[in-house]
Amino acid sequence: MKTVMIILLGLLTAFTWRPNPTQTITGTVTDIDGGAVLPGVNVIVKSSQTGTVTDMNGQYRIENVSEKDVLVFSFIGYVTQEVKVKNQSAINVQLVADVQELSEVVVTGYAPQYKRAVTGSVARIRGANSISSAPAPAMYDVVEQESGVYYPPVDDELPQEFNTEEYATIRENPFLASSQNPLSTFSIDVDAASYGNIRRFINQGEMPPTDAVRIEEMVNYFKYNYPQPKGDDPFSVNPELVECPWNPQHHLLKIGLQGKEIPTENLPASNLVFLIDVSGSMDYSNKLPLLKKAFRMLTDQLRPQDRVAMVVYAGAAGVVLESTPGNEKAKIKEALDRLQAGGSTAGGAGIQLAYDIAKKNFQDGGNNRIILATDGDFNIGESSNAAMERMIEKKREEGIFLTVLGFGMGNYKDSKMELLADKGNGNYAYIDNIQEAKKVLVSEFGGTLFTIAKDVKFQIEFNPTKVQGHRLIGYENRALRSEDFNDDKKDAGELGSGHTVTALYEVIPAGIDAGDLLKSVDDLKYQKQKTERSASRTDEWLTLKLRYKAPDGDTSKLIEQPLTGEVKSFNEASENLRFAASVAGFGMLLRDSNFKGNLTYDAVAQMARESKGEDQEGYRQEFIRLVESCNLLASN
Repeated sequence: MKTVMIILLGLLTAFTWRPNPTQTITGTVTDIDGGAVLPGVNVIVKSSQTGTVTDMNGQYRIENVSEKDVLVFSFIGYVTQEVKVKNQSAINVQLVADVQELSEVVVTGYAPQYKRAVTGSVARIRGANSISSAPAPAMYDVVEQESGVYYPPVDDELPQEFNTEEYATIRENPFLASSQNPLSTFSIDVDAASYGNIRRFINQGEMPPTDAVRIEEMVNYFKYNYPQPKGDDPFSVNPELVECPWNPQHHLLKIGLQGKEIPTENLPASNLVFLIDVSGSMDYSNKLPLLKKAFRMLTDQLRPQDRVAMVVYAGAAGVVLESTPGNEKAKIKEALDRLQAGGSTAGGAGIQLAYDIAKKNFQDGGNNRIILATDGDFNIGESSNAAMERMIEKKREEGIFLTVLGFGMGNYKDSKMELLADKGNGNYAYIDNIQEAKKVLVSEFGGTLFTIAKDVKFQIEFNPTKVQGHRLIGYENRALRSEDFNDDKKDAGELGSGHTVTALYEVIPAGIDAGDLLKSVDDLKYQKQKTERSASRTDEWLTLKLRYKAPDGDTSKLIEQPLTGEVKSFNEASENLRFAASVAGFGMLLRDSNFKGNLTYDAVAQMARESKGEDQEGYRQEFIRLVESCNLLASN
């Protein structure tokens, strides 16, 4: 009898403690009216920290879900929908547009936000940091009243999360008179971090901070259909001049560069060092866990001739993987899987150690590069911008470049990461979801990691008899002095394999009233200020000059090309120019630019729709959705 009781007790215990079976749920989220797929929709397991977002095709995948769970689908401008999992493995959802959007709670990655139905203002209540799209705690429940929406007071004893994000100040480029300032000189920029970051804000239901909006990075987030280069130069140059869509009296100049596409198998061998921030601030799902997934995808792209080492830093820095051949992928991924977050942030020590490892395994003629992944919150050790800058400038002269990948929110240090990538002869991207990780580290693998030209500089000389004034749109922190163009010691931007670079100028043609856009300057007393007669006899609008160096070179090469011809109407412009103009216009609206002319969000969205093109990856359609979301935010 005793034996029977023991067996029954064992069976009862096994039954009682058996965990709920879990499964993987997949599906697609669409708009119920038009059937359009919805990228960027938050999909979370209710009352948990498990979540994901839909990809460019509106598809999602979420693992370890119990049949008792409830999935919550939320997206700005749409009614939040809850679906019980039960025994389903595929759940497709159609969201309904929410005409009462301003009465909803919009959940963000680190705190809930509430929109007042009466005033349209947004008040953020700082809550404990949580996974992206985690549900708002019950203490933040919104109580609706006849007069609008009432917000209960915040419990002062609860931990408060303060936003310490940092952005460098941007002072918008003004119009310059061509008679006084015929030269415009700047470094190219292939970074795209600003676009991913502002997408994060908009998807959270917020307008981004003004200084987070770098228009050149928004424009250069997208690929353009420029022709591949011919001859010895590693890029093609593609200028175009048309009527300006937001000020019909003005012209819009586009200059597009197309970097030579080099097949992956022909790229030089890589000596890479993964430099990974594992400090306590990285202990959130949109930071270290997302980072690890991103680097696993990058590992899959490595070839046997490539090598990878791994350095981590928190309170101190250390090597967790010695330099390992690219075909030992399981070993590299195992090192990634072991990473855990905790401690403070000795960023300076980590960077120094990573450079030491890169130098130890240096490959002559190869791609020697550190890939820093962090939220940028350096707070111990050599953390000042000046000290970091001096160290990284010294190391780039030794042929070791630095790429920076930003993650997370709340304490994000954009200004510091942009500086590090700039001084390290590398590029800078912000990764807010797994699809962006795929774009940066898989789809654009060559451009992200392999430089084909360094210190690439533009200098445009405008003909004052044709161009009364000009304004470079964006590139404010890439401006160079005129004399820097010929100075081969002056650092500038790098161009990667297959990269495109696009720059836009708004041009005031001669003969029209410029109003107060051009500031007058007194005539000079000791220097000539007359325009040469030859300028009025030519049909050249401007002369474009470029300088660049080979990746391992010290002497630059000059390319010079004049621009002539008639100005086309905007509707006759290339698809490349029209879409780039829509992105630049969006940036000017987000910055509330003094030069936005007659731009509206509706006009920008329409411009983008008409120039979307094939859009196989869906990035341009996502851009249109972001513009439409901002239209809702701005109008309410």
